[in-house]
Amino acid sequence: MEPVNINQQIQIDDSELDFSFARSGGPGGQNVNKVSSKAILRWNVKRSGALPPGVRTRFLEKYSSRLTKDGDLILQSQKYRDQGRNVVDCMNRLRDMILSVAAAPKKRRKTKPSAGAKQRRLNDKKRTSEKKQSRRRPSMD
Repeated sequence: MEPVNINQQIQIDDSELDFSFARSGGPGGQNVNKVSSKAILRWNVKRSGALPPGVRTRFLEKYSSRLTKDGDLILQSQKYRDQGRNVVDCMNRLRDMILSVAAAPKKRRKTKPSAGAKQRRLNDKKRTSEKKQSRRRPSMD
């Protein structure tokens, strides 16, 4: 088969993806007992050559709780009653996961509050202070 395109730079070779199928739960009548429509996708992220190093690092960081000890990502879909649509659903979820970490996060630029913002903050503090001072019990001096 052909490689799975995630975007222009990332393509996963079909041989890296391992699909297995099982009987699905939920509605479906007698059909649910006969047909293995649940799709289970297994992909080893650590051994995959498809992801650039930066993307792989971000993927392993973000989805570490979804990976096995060996670095396998396991996705399953039993949303639909037929196997083909569940395979497509697994692939779409994998694509969305990779695209969510594909772009490097932007560096934060430090900003300083403007002079007007500083002045407004100080005026608010002074107003609050005066309000609370006026609530105090008057001194006996």
